[in-house]
Amino acid sequence: MAGEIPDLVALERTGTGKGAARQARRDGMVPGIVFGGDNDPLPIQIPFNKLLKMLKAGRFKSTLFNLKVEGHEDVRVICRDVQRDVVKDLPTHLDLMRLRRTSRIKLFIHVDFVNHAAAPGLKKGGVLTVVRPEVELEVTAGDIPESITVDLSGLNIGDVVTISSVNLPAGAKPTIDRDFVIANISAPSGLASSSDDEEAEGEEAEGDAEE
Repeated sequence: MAGEIPDLVALERTGTGKGAARQARRDGMVPGIVFGGDNDPLPIQIPFNKLLKMLKAGRFKSTLFNLKVEGHEDVRVICRDVQRDVVKDLPTHLDLMRLRRTSRIKLFIHVDFVNHAAAPGLKKGGVLTVVRPEVELEVTAGDIPESITVDLSGLNIGDVVTISSVNLPAGAKPTIDRDFVIANISAPSGLASSSDDEEAEGEEAEGDAEE
């Protein structure tokens, strides 16, 4: 399970329709609806500034939230849509979907790198370059991993870690079909520069010999 599912605090919205939604916006709120599961749709509203901050932080639509609404049981939700003003590009409405434990969802999962000391490439001064600190996986809502682990043991300079070399949690699968790169161990910048210089000198020597 994920270690920390962020709370999303909302207020129940009285009234429905365009008039009630406009009133919510005048009050500095963004109206929304919670649907799905075994319960009726629930009209809600979230403070505009709070929602805007979360949207600017990124990945709002791929984050699992624990929705807290006074008078209702907490429920896990994921955002299915955020409607925006066509001119100002600011949020005007959001749709949240309740999730069952068996629901399949797409989330970005953090990547942990372990056993740095057991990587010969790093001992030689190589540099671990992380291409994807997070990987988007399709997982079950009731069994969300806190992270996936990349074991660096035995990796040398020039070695590449791809998603196919990682043991994913049961039931999880990448959302990208191809075997994409997560990280690699590259040569130290000084070593890389000297190698480039040696190649250049070699080419110059070959040129002189031909002349």
